[in-house]
Amino acid sequence: MSKRTLAILAALGATTIYAINHTVAKGVMPTHVKPFGFIMLRVVGAAILFWVISFFGPKEKIEKKDWGRVLVCTILGMVINMLAFFKGLQLSTPINSSVLITITPIFVVVLSAFFLSEKITLNKGLGILLGFVGATALISFGAEIRQDAPNIPLGNFLFIVNGIAYGGYLIVVKKLIEKYHPFTLMKWMFTIAILINLPITLPEALEIKWSTMPLWVYGSIAFVVIGTTFLTYLFNVFALTELKASTVGAFIYLQPLLGILVALFSGKDHLTMIKILATALVLFGVYLASKKPKPSP
Repeated sequence: MSKRTLAILAALGATTIYAINHTVAKGVMPTHVKPFGFIMLRVVGAAILFWVISFFGPKEKIEKKDWGRVLVCTILGMVINMLAFFKGLQLSTPINSSVLITITPIFVVVLSAFFLSEKITLNKGLGILLGFVGATALISFGAEIRQDAPNIPLGNFLFIVNGIAYGGYLIVVKKLIEKYHPFTLMKWMFTIAILINLPITLPEALEIKWSTMPLWVYGSIAFVVIGTTFLTYLFNVFALTELKASTVGAFIYLQPLLGILVALFSGKDHLTMIKILATALVLFGVYLASKKPKPSP
């Protein structure tokens, strides 16, 4: 098997884990682990794993001038992004989260225009508009009365916040990735994330009743910490060694399909006409916003 094939499988594996995560994490919250408590487990577990694996990477020191950028990346990628997503997942549904997560590339386009002076073409502008309409439709009209989804509009809004934060993280972290090894960045970002998240997440983390927790919940927590937080990053790093970043990024568009299938087969969610139409708008909008313009003759 060629390295390129392995890289494609790694990118597909990361996307599949993300898609399964929408349903797995939802199944645990809030009965066994509340969303902010989950983030505490996630950042602590990831920090430990990245510190262990960093011993196999290069020995690097982060320069003083780069610590400010590291802090901003941590706040966007490991604090706002994670807190908004898991709280949103508790309040909303797995299908909504797997759809709205794909609008991140749209925010990358918008933020790149503001901070990197990249031009927004007609296609990108139309894509941003369609994605916004689809997301707004899910927030405004996707509400249902469900015991496991107490506030779908607010949950969907938090998915948007998650997308903006992660889009910002991708913009800010770009220069750091060019300068430092991923293991170096991740071990420090997740360590800083523990300190920032601590006052917000510790109360809910302390509420976890480990002794009375069913065995399957331990498995779900392990999946989120090891799979969603640690393995996906390693898979994507390996994929980037053989594939273009845009190719790896394109795998995010599989998340709604995989996420919806997992949610439907597990009985954790169901399709409605609003969800189908809004999903189509979001995906088409993301496609237009991410499409490369044809080179001028």
